[in-house]
Amino acid sequence: MEDSGSAAERRLGVGFGIAAYGAWGLFPLYWPLLEPAGAGEILAHRMAWSLLAVLILLALRRVPDGVARWGWVREIVRTPRKVALLAAAAVAISVNWFVYIWSVNHGHTVDTAFGYFINPLVTVLFGVFLLRERLRRLQWAAVGIGAVAVLVLAVGYGKAPWIALVLACSFGTYGLLKKLAAVPAAEAMAVESTLQFLPAIGYLVWLASQGTLDFAHHGAGNTGLLILAGPVTVVPLICFGAAANRLPLSVVGLLQFLAPILQFLCGVLVQHESVPPARLAGFLIVWLALVLLTVDALRNARRRPGRAASTQVPLAEAEVEADAATAAVAQA
Repeated sequence: MEDSGSAAERRLGVGFGIAAYGAWGLFPLYWPLLEPAGAGEILAHRMAWSLLAVLILLALRRVPDGVARWGWVREIVRTPRKVALLAAAAVAISVNWFVYIWSVNHGHTVDTAFGYFINPLVTVLFGVFLLRERLRRLQWAAVGIGAVAVLVLAVGYGKAPWIALVLACSFGTYGLLKKLAAVPAAEAMAVESTLQFLPAIGYLVWLASQGTLDFAHHGAGNTGLLILAGPVTVVPLICFGAAANRLPLSVVGLLQFLAPILQFLCGVLVQHESVPPARLAGFLIVWLALVLLTVDALRNARRRPGRAASTQVPLAEAEVEADAATAAVAQA
């Protein structure tokens, strides 16, 4: 029987998980508040202020006695392979962030939701073709059904659903590179943000030289919201890490669907985007695929109660793996 302390930790973990995925799911309501800044300027601010936020996080977190707070920097710098992988990850997540911000601010929030719904299927395919992982029957069925969903949307649009595909593939690539780098989440994000910082500042300086920089030109409220792009990026990661530290990964994997569901609702109910029959059919088909993927994950978790259950599902907008995030953020 589960003791009260363990039950309380699980409830706390669920609360943190809902906070993380809820924040990611409500991002479509935040990015339009930063206008009239364009997607490029918003992305640059997100990169620049994220570095400050994550450095503050690393400075404030507890470290074991006798362990150098910044010793990890030397270890990563001495490993060119990890630096290269994190640099590639920084490029992948930059593409993901830009397309996401642009899409939300141009009335394509529903398309972004579809991208994050098919993201687990893309990650499964990456595991098969790049990491030589073997899929079970239900997983193959889920991938096949997901492919049908993409085809249905392509027919409905008259073209490939490029926003969804770019988001799913860029975030799937990001997760793969992070897995290969094997660097704890907070430290990895610090390296990525450092690599993004100079290009971001350079772009902002260029905008200022052209007289098109919106920062500090539209009132204190708009300026403050642009600065908050950093904490808004980092805080959900902290909540996610706290959740992953308290919950089985099978539960975390189920919570992840909250983000694209909220994105979909934001697009339909708040931003009044249309959902024609073909698009709705595509969503219904991919939801069936995700149900199969989830059932398979839960069934596999029950068969192996002694192991941490992995859903083989990436954890949405953030953009990090559960084990790395747990190690990095649990002490925050």
